[in-house]
Amino acid sequence: MDNYDFTVEDLGPCKVPSPIKLSRKHGDFRANYVKDSSYIRYNINVFEDTKDNTEDKSNLMQKAGPREYIYFNPAHITAGICTCGGLCPGLNDVIRAVVRCLYNRYGVHRIKGFRFGYKGFFPDSGYDTIDLNPDNVDSIHKIGGSFLGTSRGGGNRVTDIVDCIESLSINMMFIIGGDGTQRGSLDIANEIERRGLKVAVVGIPKTVDNDLEFIDRSFGFETAVQKATEAVSAINMEANSQINGIGLVKLMGRESGFIATATALASHETNFCLIPEVPFDLDGPNGFLAQLEKRLEKRHHAVIIVAEGAGQDLLTTTNQTDASGNKKLADIGVFLRDKITEYFASKDIHINLKYIDPGYQIRAAVTTANDSIYCERLGNNAVHAAMAGKTKIVIGLVHGKYVHIPIKMATLRRKMVDPEGALWRDALDATGQAILMVNNVKSVTEKMAKVKKDADDLAAARAANNK
Repeated sequence: MDNYDFTVEDLGPCKVPSPIKLSRKHGDFRANYVKDSSYIRYNINVFEDTKDNTEDKSNLMQKAGPREYIYFNPAHITAGICTCGGLCPGLNDVIRAVVRCLYNRYGVHRIKGFRFGYKGFFPDSGYDTIDLNPDNVDSIHKIGGSFLGTSRGGGNRVTDIVDCIESLSINMMFIIGGDGTQRGSLDIANEIERRGLKVAVVGIPKTVDNDLEFIDRSFGFETAVQKATEAVSAINMEANSQINGIGLVKLMGRESGFIATATALASHETNFCLIPEVPFDLDGPNGFLAQLEKRLEKRHHAVIIVAEGAGQDLLTTTNQTDASGNKKLADIGVFLRDKITEYFASKDIHINLKYIDPGYQIRAAVTTANDSIYCERLGNNAVHAAMAGKTKIVIGLVHGKYVHIPIKMATLRRKMVDPEGALWRDALDATGQAILMVNNVKSVTEKMAKVKKDADDLAAARAANNK
């Protein structure tokens, strides 16, 4: 097992009695306070050749929840909230939960919403903050999008952001965003510390791709799979109703194919699932197009799911990046649509291909009930952490328990589908596709080894930078 450092930083001793009246004992029908000495094990796997690691601090994650004593006096608090990056189901649910917990449970009545991500901190952007309270957030979970608005980029203007936080006397910042956003929030927290300010920075991890390390799932992921499954169901009906019908659905997944994989499992109607973690050839006797032709010969219809980051080695890319620093991807969906059409036309085989890209519909969707519950609990636990003076952390669900994860660990590397793991094995069983659709297995093995080495090198560089 890798040696991780899950040590949680805080602003100082907690001496203020919490206004939340809970219990220290069991059996009184009242929830208990959570102690800083309460942990869960991250690595719960047991192997024959490993020793018990109960006392290994690198394996222990601190439990989240309300503490009996808190760091901040609620009457003196001004809190801030912002949402950054692309849209994701559940943003409004999280905003609502944070505001209501601050206001109703702790009595914090000065809560400022920063509009349009990090850009809301800059005077030159011209966006005033919004005063938040239970009244103006009470119903926002019923709509998609972000009540505060969002944007990409701006996290590199750390000095300007901290200047704004200092000028508004903010004591705690709740930053809702993905990998890049949270790396920015760590830079912000480090600058706050450098200035000697007592400001808690707590992140709520938001990435619809479910690609943040350590956590069971990110909020919005379950909703994304639900909506994607509906799109696959519709395209399957089209494919089944046509002569040699082919349904092609492009889903989110820049570097991690969790949405595509989970949708293939959930739909029970997918025949090919193409993800970034598993390379494939387009042409040749073992390539994807030849496999698709065999499928049509046998069943006369096919449904294909492709993650947006799959097959990028087959396309011409520009190496440009967006405002968040993400590499701009070539459009694999349109590329596959055209290549499939050309392939069967060259063989004079009649097909009827339908293509769907439901990405923005999914991102703007209202959450499923279970995702909404998850967002509520993430928001509540983020507030409990900040009130106890925890900082430089995100709230995550690990093995079904809510924990504090240092931002430097959560952003260490990107979580990806393991091509040799149980999830992908079950997806292959569900689709019936070949394990590898390639003509030269050795070249693929070398390519995948390089991808892993690059990921490890990036993680090592980030770890060194965090130190």
